Amino acid sequence: RDDMPSILADVFSILGKFEFLFYCFVPEAILKERLDPETLESLGLIKQAHQFNQKIVKIKTKLFYKQQKFNLLREENEGYAKLITELGQDLSGNITSHLVLESIKSLIGCFNLDPNRVLDIILEVYESRSDQDEFFLSLIKSYMCEPLTLCHILGFKFKFYQEPNEETPKSLYHIAAALLHHNLIELEDLYVHLMPLDAAIVEEHKRDISEAKQIARKLVMVVLPSEKNEDKEKDKEKEEEKNEKPPDNQKLGLLEALLRIGDWHHAQSIMDQMPSFYATSHKAIPLYRRAGLPKGARGCVLHPLRNKRAPRPAETFEDLRRDTFSMLGYLGPHLSHDPILFAKIIRLGKGFMKELFVCSLQDTLLSCFLSIADQVLLPSISLMECNACMSEELWGLFKLFPYQHRYRLYGQWKNETYSSHPLLVKVKAQTVERAKYIMKRLTKENVKQSGRQIGKLSHSNPTILFDYMLSQIQWYDNLIVPVVDSLKYLTSLNYDVLAYCIIEALANPEKEKMKHDDTTISSWLQSLASLCGAVFRKYPIELAGLLQYVTNQLKAGKSFDLLILKEVVQKMAGIEITDEMTSEQLEAMTGGEQLKAEGGYFGQIRNTKKSSQRLKDVLLDHELALPLCLLMAQQRNGVVFLEGGEKHLKLVGHLYDQCHDTLVQFGGFLASNLSTEDYIKRVPSIDILCNQFHTPHDAAFFLSRPMYAHQILSKYDELKKAEKGNKQQQKVHKYVAACEQVMTPVHEAVVSLHPARVWDDLRPQFYATFWSLTMYDLAVPHSAYEREVNKLKVQIKAIEENPEIPLNKKKKEKERCTALQEKLQEEEKKQLEHVQRVLHRLKLEKDNWLLAKSTKNETITKFLQLCLFPRCIFSSIDAVYCARFVELVHQQKTPNFCTLLCYDRVFSAIIYTVASCTENESHRYGRFLCCMLETVTRWHSDRATYEKECVNYPGFLTIFRATGFDGGNKADQLDYENFRHVVHKWHYMLTKASVHCLETGDYTHIRNILIVLTKILPCYPKVLNLGQALECRVHKICLEEKDKRPDLYALAMGYSGRLKSQKVHMVPENEFHHKEQPARSATPASQQNGPGSTGKPATSTSKTDEGTSEDGDKSQGTTKPVNKANSAAAKVTTSNGNGALNSTKAVKDRDDKEKSGKEKKEKKEKTPGSTPETKAENRREKQRDERAGKEERAAREGKEKTPKAEREKAKAEEKSSKDDKAKAGNGEPAEPSREREAIKESKSKEKGDRSAVAGSLKSPVPRSESAESERDHKRRKLDSHSSPSHSSLCPFLLYLPERSLPLHIPAAPKITKESCRTCTCMTSGKPYRIHGSWKAFHGHQHNILQNWEKPLKDLAKKLLYILSIFILKYLSIFILMKAVSVPWEERNFLSISIFRVDFFAF
Repeated sequence: RDDMPSILADVFSILGKFEFLFYCFVPEAILKERLDPETLESLGLIKQAHQFNQKIVKIKTKLFYKQQKFNLLREENEGYAKLITELGQDLSGNITSHLVLESIKSLIGCFNLDPNRVLDIILEVYESRSDQDEFFLSLIKSYMCEPLTLCHILGFKFKFYQEPNEETPKSLYHIAAALLHHNLIELEDLYVHLMPLDAAIVEEHKRDISEAKQIARKLVMVVLPSEKNEDKEKDKEKEEEKNEKPPDNQKLGLLEALLRIGDWHHAQSIMDQMPSFYATSHKAIPLYRRAGLPKGARGCVLHPLRNKRAPRPAETFEDLRRDTFSMLGYLGPHLSHDPILFAKIIRLGKGFMKELFVCSLQDTLLSCFLSIADQVLLPSISLMECNACMSEELWGLFKLFPYQHRYRLYGQWKNETYSSHPLLVKVKAQTVERAKYIMKRLTKENVKQSGRQIGKLSHSNPTILFDYMLSQIQWYDNLIVPVVDSLKYLTSLNYDVLAYCIIEALANPEKEKMKHDDTTISSWLQSLASLCGAVFRKYPIELAGLLQYVTNQLKAGKSFDLLILKEVVQKMAGIEITDEMTSEQLEAMTGGEQLKAEGGYFGQIRNTKKSSQRLKDVLLDHELALPLCLLMAQQRNGVVFLEGGEKHLKLVGHLYDQCHDTLVQFGGFLASNLSTEDYIKRVPSIDILCNQFHTPHDAAFFLSRPMYAHQILSKYDELKKAEKGNKQQQKVHKYVAACEQVMTPVHEAVVSLHPARVWDDLRPQFYATFWSLTMYDLAVPHSAYEREVNKLKVQIKAIEENPEIPLNKKKKEKERCTALQEKLQEEEKKQLEHVQRVLHRLKLEKDNWLLAKSTKNETITKFLQLCLFPRCIFSSIDAVYCARFVELVHQQKTPNFCTLLCYDRVFSAIIYTVASCTENESHRYGRFLCCMLETVTRWHSDRATYEKECVNYPGFLTIFRATGFDGGNKADQLDYENFRHVVHKWHYMLTKASVHCLETGDYTHIRNILIVLTKILPCYPKVLNLGQALECRVHKICLEEKDKRPDLYALAMGYSGRLKSQKVHMVPENEFHHKEQPARSATPASQQNGPGSTGKPATSTSKTDEGTSEDGDKSQGTTKPVNKANSAAAKVTTSNGNGALNSTKAVKDRDDKEKSGKEKKEKKEKTPGSTPETKAENRREKQRDERAGKEERAAREGKEKTPKAEREKAKAEEKSSKDDKAKAGNGEPAEPSREREAIKESKSKEKGDRSAVAGSLKSPVPRSESAESERDHKRRKLDSHSSPSHSSLCPFLLYLPERSLPLHIPAAPKITKESCRTCTCMTSGKPYRIHGSWKAFHGHQHNILQNWEKPLKDLAKKLLYILSIFILKYLSIFILMKAVSVPWEERNFLSISIFRVDFFAF
């Protein structure tokens, strides 16, 4: 290589090995050039370094500082004049740049011209003749010496115009752009000569943004008058500064020139050096072809640039992506200056979306179009003033995108775009200011005018406007109605943006969805939910995004937003969910769809056909119907066990109710709007729903029920078409066959839902039948149909009589009402036929529902647990259905179904059920109890009705025989009077449970029982003393909760008022259930078959025991409900042991007792005191008087042979009474002496039994635990919390008061010698029986061992008495258990208490 010596010199110089240079044959000239003088001197190449340095200085001075004397312009101008003439000649002929260049060279040589000066003159002429690009560019290329020299000359020219008031000519920009375009100079070399500096441009951009934000802040802030004056002065100063013309921006001028000639490459390089959209924010930058658009402007054909190097027109989508999209990206929001170009780009996008699946680069191009929409189209429309056409045009493109893409674009537009450019910052502030102005003046009266203003403002900046409007609605919910009405002037794009803004407001993480008390949902969420329902119903807005948002929230375990779905379905489909339905509405809900729409809701929501169709289409298109149902069904338990950990119990209950109600509402919408095929296609079978999707059974059957109905009807229609027959009997048989075909797989599927032992008591067919039917299948609401038809008739008559309605409108309304009337009548007829078919089907199936081998008690338990209780709290219609189904099963005479036992289990233990309900479930449970009580009350009120509907029915059997039901055996049936006793027991149990819940002090217990009591008020209480007990306790709740818990206070006050209004319908207890008086003859009480033999003695005993217990609780001054257990035990024992007394003596005692009772009652009425202490003192005084009177009468009668024995007996009784008092005061149970005392009083007539019951139930002040014995404590637990299905014998005897027991056990006779001979030995292992009639026993009135010694006599009396009590108290129950074949572990003594038992029949 030629430069090898030079390279070697460089290498060894770097290494410092200079001596090698000499030996590497490096020329001497190179060594002198590279090495320093001292090194050269040491190598011997020069003589002296000092002289060598002086010589170098002289040579440099001559080269660089000595000027050559060229012929300058001022010295000799002839050459330059000829040069200018040569360049300025006409170039239209055959003159070429080559010829002119030869002439220029001649002039330079002849006149000795400066070449650089000549180049400068060429540029000057080119600048004046900028249209001759081709000639001058060719000339400069030929003349060209160094590109850097040319760049310096251009830079010198630009610098000349950088003075403050100078303006750079466009021709200079043009020649610079042309030279750059033809690569005669480099942009980097020229860029440094241009002003201003890049740093100044960035600073200017930041300053513009800060000023824009300051302006926006002023528009939002409240400014005081003094501050306004200061701001005005500052604004004037800024305007004066702006009026001073700043230096020309040469970089933007060069950029403009480059764009005009089509040099996109260099223009792009310049724009990259500047902030985003800074260059295009200047109007002179011609990225678009026009800066303004006159009215009525039309598009025209644009010819391409003549420059061959300019970008070519795009002919394919790929060309569009490669060139045009990058240009649009630099243009940004300033595309707003050219609406025609804006529309053209949008239409290209629509064309691309239609050919999306044909294009090979579909993903790349789609992302490009989305980027253009984000960076260009949406920001540009924000700067367009009220251009609705462009908004609709843009929607034509956006509607082709999935809503996920659209919402992402709206999010960028709302949250980021407005901060990227000063103009957009100002526009945002102006939009907010204008929105405030409109919203302040928006009312119901000026909706139209305000709506137009909102529409104009929304065409350009909908996100900002809607964001402010939603913030106002969250604060002021009374704006919802006028805002919804004012949105009718929006474009389709604006509606879609509104949907996104609503979702974003709902998902705002900074907003708490609970109020600060953590017990209710925030009002802002409720307001937005109401707005959603109204807006989506009235306007055609896509629902997919909102529904997906709710679905995602449910997936995340959040149920607050179900409120939105509830409102949307309610408004769009007209399906309303409320537990405050009237009886008329509830009746209408049991009919067809038309009757539901007309009479089932509070507000008749008409014209929902289109909106419900839109909702249905969205759910089907996006496959959201079943996922929403399943998620809601699963979320119900999630609310309690996942969400409810840290939330207030009241809020948890509210969320649970909201989730459940929305599920019922949404499921009802799907059932009524989806076609049969769509529904069956989407809902899986019941076993898959429960086992695979873990859906609760009640929800699973709720979803499957419409599917079964659809399938049965479809199969029924197929069978009718296959075999044509019009006979009703044939139709019924075909319907039954259709049911069998459809339900048989269901019967098999439900077996997997429960353990195998469940099906030992229930048949799967019975289980599936219960869950698959509805009220529509069981009864036709004829009165509801008739009521709605009459309403329409009245409406037609009113239309005819109204003269103000135009004739055409009148005719239209009459036709509508008539058509609706015909629809209702046709629907009623159709339902009637359907109900008849269903009842016939049930009649055929009933024999296979329940197993004969199963225990009746366990069957009822399974029925309640798996069927009745889960469904009765599912919805109000289901609550009515459950009650009616039980009645239907009874009416169908279903074998092995004990109606009495079912009703008894429902009414006897409601405490746990009430305590575990939410607020809405309490409404439904109360409605269920009310319907059950309606049936019971109907039977109770009329003997004929009872005998017609209950007698000879297997449900009212009191003894179950292995041979089955024998309808003719009257002894096995519960007679009317005993049924009235049973109903009284149920009322008593309801009262007891209600008082317990009211006394707990727990919020849930009190709220729920008040709701239940309000619901059952038409049927309960009917007994005066029970009503008084409830009234007293509710009054106390009102006093206690007035300032503590206002919601409980409101519930209690409402119930108290309604209870007082029902007081006129209450009756005394002896009118509610007949209580026979004991016979005044010698006939023993044991021969009286009926309630009279047990009811009356029980009441007197009850009062005696209460008085005794009150003696022991003087410090408290009142009693506690647990004492009812003690009284109940005493009642049972005394009533069963009173046969040991002489019957004649008993009659006289009763006469005396009646007189003394009347006197004391009159005395009591005169006495004003009514406090618990006064009552207790009166009772004690009465007991003392009664005991004294008995002793006197015993002395007068002289029935005993020895007066001494009588006196000793009186002393023993007095002593035993003292012991009883002492033990009662210590909380100990009474001994047999106390029971003897009760026996003496059991014959007296007691008319104050109702007050005794009321006193035992009120107990306003609870007794302290320290005043109770261990036995009382156990009895309290059994009394208040005993489980009906796991009771033992003792709880059974302690739980119920004797007066409410229809368990009629005759009094025990005295044991005589004859009876002793005829009795079977108790130790023989055989049942205890006594032979002979009762008359024979009572004919002998002598006593056993009467001539024996006195101590043995007294001991024998006591032992015999205790033995008789024990036998009567326990043995009868064991014999009863054996008679009805109840296993020991399954015995339910509460339920068996309803049977009529004659002890000595066994």
